[in-house]
Amino acid sequence: MTETTGYQFTHLAPAEAGLGQIFARPKAIAAGCVIIIAGLGWFYLALLIAAPASSWFATVQALCRTLPEGAWSFSAAAVTASIWSAMTLAMMLPSASPMILTYAEIAETAARKSERIVSPLVIAAGYASVWLVFSLLATVIQIVLTRAALLNTGITSASGILAGAIFIGAGVYQFSALKHACLTHCQNPFPFFFTNWATTPGGVFRLGVEQGLYCLGCCWAMMMVMFAVGAMNVAWMAGLAAVMTIEKLLTGRRFAHGFGVALIVVGTGIAVSAFAAQWH
Repeated sequence: MTETTGYQFTHLAPAEAGLGQIFARPKAIAAGCVIIIAGLGWFYLALLIAAPASSWFATVQALCRTLPEGAWSFSAAAVTASIWSAMTLAMMLPSASPMILTYAEIAETAARKSERIVSPLVIAAGYASVWLVFSLLATVIQIVLTRAALLNTGITSASGILAGAIFIGAGVYQFSALKHACLTHCQNPFPFFFTNWATTPGGVFRLGVEQGLYCLGCCWAMMMVMFAVGAMNVAWMAGLAAVMTIEKLLTGRRFAHGFGVALIVVGTGIAVSAFAAQWH
């Protein structure tokens, strides 16, 4: 029995029947959505880092590097926002894949019963909208911190004291009740969908927004770590993305607590080193 059993497309032209077979697979659409959008985010960031000097991306890099001197402009802020947007989508969509695939699996079952469903692209859009708003807020925070001379450079690093405080704060948050309430929803989205199921685009978009808010409550502190290590630090992006994905695939609190301890230890070391450097 194939995934599209229960769907009949024999009345359509071959090309239309082929499209029908594709769009009748919510799980395939969901997986493709996560892979393509997250991949585009990583691709954009890779171009910013590795593009040749003659390219448009070199101009983007130059714009970003003028930010510490206070040369903020609409263009520079827009570029910074695009970096944060690409970064959050690249990091957060993979961690949301269990939630999106859970929705798609329920939708696929409903579709086989000839019940009305909405494409998983809609719930992914609702989820992504939350993180795009976060990206705008992160851009504003970066502008404020840069003007206050708390960031050493706009896209590479933060001051030692600020970096240490960010790491420690993120580590402490790993033990908070809010963190674990949100993480529980992210780890087990099925009860949420079961009790809040919607069959209209607006309703499904709202489900995505609500799931995005749970994810934001779970992961915002770890995203703030990017201010400490640099918004273009690909190694930390990949590492944090992996940690946030693993958190949502596991159950319980042990992994989250262990990573919280690691963040506190690293932050304390950075802060102590920064204070020691100031006294010499």
